[in-house]
Parts: sequence; structure tokens; C-alpha cells
Amino acid sequence: MLSSLRSAIVSSFVGTVAIGWIFAQAILHFAYVFSAPITSWLVRREYRNFMDRPAATMGISLQDSVPELIKSLALLLLGYLLLRWLYISPPAQRTLETETENSSQP
Repeated sequence: MLSSLRSAIVSSFVGTVAIGWIFAQAILHFAYVFSAPITSWLVRREYRNFMDRPAATMGISLQDSVPELIKSLALLLLGYLLLRWLYISPPAQRTLETETENSSQP
């Protein structure tokens, strides 16, 4: 069942588009790693007057970038696994295929 699903995805180019989209999202979330601390700092600075307590942490915090880093790494891993499953055959199968092709040729 998985082999028929794999061949259908590869032949219709859905896998190529999906893997490209996943890698693009991974790159985008990696860029958010650098912009998320600045964005949260700007928001905290803008709304500090509305808080009841004094804003003790008004600096740029790198903790705001951790979720984006996790998303980026997870998307890269997912894209790699899909790329390997759909388009890169394992070396053991590749050697068996080449041996059968070489033996069938006169």
C-alpha cells in the first residue's frame, strides 16, 4: 500500500511541491528566529504603560526565538524524511537493481 502511494505521489509531482513548500516554511521559521525577539521587545515596549507591574524585563530575550527554532528544525527533519522516502532509494536496493539490470543484458 505504501509503495503504491509513493509511486502516485512521485508521478504526480505532488511530493515535489510539498517538499519544496516544507523547506520554504523551514527557512521562513529560521528567519523568524532572529525577528521574534525583536518583535516581542517592541510589543513589550509599546504596552509597558498598560501593565500594573513595572516592566523588569525590558531587554531582548532569546527565549522568544526558541519556538521558531523548534518549528524550523522539525520542518527540516520532516522535509528530509519525505525527500529520502520519496526520491532517494536506499543503497541496498540500488545495488540489487543494478545487478539485475546487468545480468539481464546480454
